[in-house]
Parts: sequence; structure tokens; C-alpha cells
Amino acid sequence: MFSSPTSSRTLATTTLRGAGLIDSDTRMRDATVDKPGGRKGASKIRTHRTRPIDAYKEPHGPGRASMLAARTQPGGASDILTIRGASTVGRLRRNAVTAAVAGVTPSKAHTPVKAVEVWKDFVNRRWNPELRFLNLESMMDDPEIQKHNLLPPGAPASSVREASVLFKLASHLRPAVQTLSLANNNISSGQLLSTLAHYLPKLANLSLQNNNLKVWRDIDFISGRKGKLEHLRELILLGNPLRELEIQNGRGDKYKSDMARRFTSLIMLDQEAIATIAFDAPGPSSTVVTEKRATATTFPYEMRPSFITGVEDSIVSNFLVRFFPLFDDQRATLLDAYHPSATFSFSCNTAIPSRARIQGLHVSKEMPNQRKLDWGLWLNNGSRNLNRMGGGGDKVINSLHLGSEEAIRAMSTLPKTKHDVSGSPEKFCIDAWPVGQGENLKLFISLHGQFIEEPSQGIRSFDRAFVLAPAPPGSRAKLNGWDVMVLSDQWSVRAYSTHDAWHPGPMRVQAGDVIPMQQKPAGSIASSSSLIPAGARVQLEHTISTFSEPQRNLIMQICERTGLNAKYAVDCLENNAWVFDRAIANFEQVKGALSRDAFL
Repeated sequence: MFSSPTSSRTLATTTLRGAGLIDSDTRMRDATVDKPGGRKGASKIRTHRTRPIDAYKEPHGPGRASMLAARTQPGGASDILTIRGASTVGRLRRNAVTAAVAGVTPSKAHTPVKAVEVWKDFVNRRWNPELRFLNLESMMDDPEIQKHNLLPPGAPASSVREASVLFKLASHLRPAVQTLSLANNNISSGQLLSTLAHYLPKLANLSLQNNNLKVWRDIDFISGRKGKLEHLRELILLGNPLRELEIQNGRGDKYKSDMARRFTSLIMLDQEAIATIAFDAPGPSSTVVTEKRATATTFPYEMRPSFITGVEDSIVSNFLVRFFPLFDDQRATLLDAYHPSATFSFSCNTAIPSRARIQGLHVSKEMPNQRKLDWGLWLNNGSRNLNRMGGGGDKVINSLHLGSEEAIRAMSTLPKTKHDVSGSPEKFCIDAWPVGQGENLKLFISLHGQFIEEPSQGIRSFDRAFVLAPAPPGSRAKLNGWDVMVLSDQWSVRAYSTHDAWHPGPMRVQAGDVIPMQQKPAGSIASSSSLIPAGARVQLEHTISTFSEPQRNLIMQICERTGLNAKYAVDCLENNAWVFDRAIANFEQVKGALSRDAFL
């Protein structure tokens, strides 16, 4: 007996309704008659989510979801049918029919694991709370990551999305992550690390060893701007092309300097301590508590008092007490005290000593005459500072005065002085000892002190070294009452610094408040550059030739004021927004850590 299509549909509907697989108000439709050409009509179900209205209908009566649940668990709670997409009726019908056709028992259906749960488990497994260390090394080799076909940062086709998930999960760990290792992950783009500082802003130690970072732009994703790992103390970039190429090309120092400038709090780079020699922009914020480092306040050896050995004290004191009053008032009469073949030279050190700069001795109101001092009177009269000498060999030779007459003539061209040797002996430090032996026995005197320069009445410090010999009987020196005569006189005049430097006892490390400096007017290259060594000035002018004229002026002023070479002067200014006062203040803060290579 053949049944009509209509009766067949009715029978199928009755059967499925009885099995609880469709609602009682649902009519089975033949897709071939709904639309011409056999096309299915547009479904009115636009989402797989449970309808919000069901939540309000539930208290008053069973909704579609509850009715469906009741029909699919006739045996009780233990027979609940677990099918993916059960919240959508249409999806449930298809899955249920598919499962029935395939012979799969509904209670054994598989529940998929979300990717975020896999990542969360991975992060927890790699977390060491005692060390506050999160080990995210070699993520592509992790069995669980491979099992679920996830793409960790650095894997082919991975994106910043996966990295962000990891960093966000890391931010929820307690205690907060202090050390993070992303080594051996083949990370080739800094963009994958762009959210690291956002989720772990207080990270202290970071390892990116054996990745594939090639350019500085990759580093800039985690540095260079406010809010970018401002508390990072250690960074490891070993095995990255960027670092290896810089080292191979002889730019290791520049590499360290650039890294230190990008990470202002960095103290360890590639497992080596770095000196804070870069002039960096101000730190994160004045409200942030920075780590205090132990600082020595005294040198390991104490300053000893003056000593005179191997010779009677009276010989030294009688010479000095007589010599300096004549030098101050009647230099021509010292002709008798010098040997006919004696040598004399003087040199000027125009740099202000660090201690004097810290104490503000040259800008204080208590010493107004310091501003009246003029080095030109000394520099233009034959200063023999070999580190700052231009003019070639002729000037070197001519600045060494041979013979007593030449010596006195050279002294007479220099400004008048006033040495208070008798009135203030504490302002002078005298050391004396014999040199040579036998008939060639000589006396060496090393003298440190200060004098008043006239007519400005400003104070300068000096160091003076004499080599004396006994005055032979009948010599001009002996006939004029000198027990000794000068064979060599070398005089170094320098910017004033107090006599505390040789006060007996512990030697204090330079300390004190930063002294505000007045910015020199633009266009003052000539006045300042004259105090820069001639050889260094040529190289300096060549180095800064690519800068604008205002910038060149500032660079020259920094070099003159601090003694820094061109590289460090430019670095100092660039990282202090080319503001002279800020650059000087920054220099005062870090000068103790600067190496000799930073200076002219």
C-alpha cells in the first residue's frame, strides 16, 4: 500500500514529537514546496543564544528550553544529554539526529576545552611564586600547546593576540611577577611584546635570549616612552641579531649606551653590570620610590699631614717664608735665588674642581670677586698645559723658560699675587724630601695652597714644585743670603678649591646639593671654546658640524663647563631636551659614575 506524501510527513512528525525531538507546535515543512525551485526560506532564528524572554517566562511556566530539557532526560538527571550547541533548538535537533545515526550515545559526547583554559593551565604550570619567576621559554615545544594546536608568540602565523592573553594571565598571578623569561621562542617582531608593559608594568627582570629581534624598533615596543618598563633592572638580549651585530661591528659601547638610555633604571645588561654613564631623561615620576644604592662617603685611605724628611725643617721653611713675599712684591729680586741654568714654566687648569662646583665657591655671594677673575691674563702669557696647547712645537719650546733671567722675565708678565704663607699656614700643604745621591743630592719641595690675584682680589689655588740645590760658596745666591738655589720651578695655577682637600683625616667623597648654573648667552662659542684643548677643539668642531648653530653653542658650553667630550656632551643635551640647566644638573647627578673616556 502506497501512502501519500502528506501522510508520510504526518507520520514522521508524530514519531519525532513522541521522541521529544521537536516541539508540539512545530510543523515539519517540505523545503521543496516552501519556495519555488526548492530553495529554503530564510530562517527566523538569528542566533544560537537562549532567548532573553525565556528568563522571564520561567517562573510562570515552562519555556521552550526547559521543556526541551525535560523531554531529553526522561530517565532523570543521570541521563542528561550533553550536546554542543544545546542552547539552540535547531542545532540540537541536527546534533541529536547525527548522534543517533552515527550510533554515539549522547552521554558520551565530548566537551571541547577552550583555548584560554589551556593557556591558563600553561601559565600556572610555568609559575614559581617563591621566586616570582614566570618561565615562558621554548613555548612551541610544550606538549600541551602542541596537543591543542595553539600558536604561542614566535610561532609561525602567531599574532599579538596570543601574547596579550599570556601577559594578561601573568598579570593575575600573585605575588606579582618580578622575573619573566621569553627565551628561545623565535620572537622576530617587537610588536608581539607591545602589551607586555601594559600588563606587567613593574617587571624587574626580563630575558629575551635567543630570539630573532633585529632592529632597534623592536626594542622600542617595550621602551622609549613613558610607561614602558620603567622599573626594569636586568635585560638579556644575548643571541638576538640586533645585539650580536652591534658587538661584531665594534659598537658594543654604543649598544650599551643606547640600551641604558631606553631603560633608565637598567643596572644589568646581558648578564654584565653597566655603569650609569648615559645622560637620561628624568625618571618615571617623583612619586615613585627608587631603589637606594649604597654609596661610600669616604675614601679607603686617610689624608696624612704634611711631611718633611731627610732634611732640616728650617731649610724648607726659611726658603718659603722668604721666597713668596719677594715673588708677590719684588719678583725681579728673585734673580739671585735662581741658578743661571734654571728652568721655569707655568700652566693653567681652568676647569672648576668638582668639589668647588658642588660647594658653589665660584658663584656664591660670599665670594663675589671670583666672578672678576680672567684666565686670559694667564693663557696669553705662555701657559704650558700640554693637554691644551695649540701652536705646535714652537709654543711647547717657548713656554719653557731657560735661565734665571728668562724665568724672571716670564714671571714679571703674570698677574700680581698675594701668598699668605706666614699668616694662614693651614691653607698650605708642604711635602719635601731629598732626591739623588752623593754630590748630586737635591731637595724636592711639593707645595699646594692658594693666593689672592690682584687687582680682582679673587682667589686661585696652585700647586708648585721646586727642585733645590745647596748654594755653592761664593755663588750669587749664597752672597745674597740664600742657602739653596732653584734649579727647577714648575707652577700650576688652577681654579679655587678650599684647603679642606688636604686637611688630615678621612677624605670625603664629593657630595652636596646641585648648584644651579646660569645659562650662557647664545653665540658664546669663542669665549668658551678658547678653554678647550686645541687638538680636541678641531675634532669637536668636526663632530658637531651637522648640528644647528644654537645646538653647537650649547655643546661647546657643556664641553667647557664639564670637560665632557663631544659624544657625551651631545648625549647629555639630547636626553635633557637641550636645556642647558637641566643638562648641567643631570651631569652633577651622574658624574661620579663616568669613566675617564667621557672627558676631553
